[in-house]
Amino acid sequence: MEDSPSSPSRSVDGAEGVAGGGLVVLDGPLGTELAARGVATPAPLWSAAALVDARGCEVVRAIHREYARAGATVHTANTFRAKRRQAGDAWAELAARAVALAREAAPAGHRVAGSIAPLEDCYRPDRSPADPRAEHRELARALAAAGVDLLLCETFPHVGEALVALEEAAATGVEAWVSFTPGPGADLLSPEDVGLAAREAAARGARVVLVNCAPATRTLEYVERLAASGVPFGAYANAGAEGEGLGWAAGQDSASAARYAALARRWLEAGATIVGGCCGTGPAHIAALRAVVDEERARRAGPLP
Repeated sequence: MEDSPSSPSRSVDGAEGVAGGGLVVLDGPLGTELAARGVATPAPLWSAAALVDARGCEVVRAIHREYARAGATVHTANTFRAKRRQAGDAWAELAARAVALAREAAPAGHRVAGSIAPLEDCYRPDRSPADPRAEHRELARALAAAGVDLLLCETFPHVGEALVALEEAAATGVEAWVSFTPGPGADLLSPEDVGLAAREAAARGARVVLVNCAPATRTLEYVERLAASGVPFGAYANAGAEGEGLGWAAGQDSASAARYAALARRWLEAGATIVGGCCGTGPAHIAALRAVVDEERARRAGPLP
């Protein structure tokens, strides 16, 4: 049985938290969770390959539900690779199916985000197309038509392409967020690059700016640069190297989740209001984040008069 959205420990912060300056918990990754559960994620579809059969769809739905039970209130549909370039003529059907699965799993009051990713490789900014606008416009409009609550342009190592995707997302009239990635080695974008990109993104209509898929141990330096954007900001990091003991399939236990959440607490202390998990994290990490966010919310509220 799923937790009630009105439960104090599961307050519905996804719909109103950002606008009201509150704290928001994002979900965690689908790709590495699918792989951990035995669902194949081959190129070029990667995580979107799970959308082509009934078993894969049920696992996607189950992962969304687990993130909801763990305390996430923003749920990202499995559309990271559900676009024409990777999925061919089936792309629109797969994207709509991904949104429907997230909507079915999300409790009332939670928000569903449509994921808009780089057209090529999220760790190869040199592969960004010279003119990505038409393809990003196509997906943004399809996701808006499918009924997402927000559009998340995520895991962009190429600032120019990210800004184009953001502009097309914002043009739909749906709330638009953007997230930049310095990559697993934190060497694709510097903290200074991300800070400058965040300010430009805010000027072009981003309601939220984030950094994602950086090692959790390196994320604070990026978060600190996001503060100058003037809009709500946050992070959802990856679990770093397996030897760091922060996650991945063999290490998704309460101890690794607690270590990840301890790092995320520092992001909150730096002013972040939105936290979640990326590659190598899972539902245990989101539950640990939820506990940290609830503690931080109580601390900010102060003692009762």
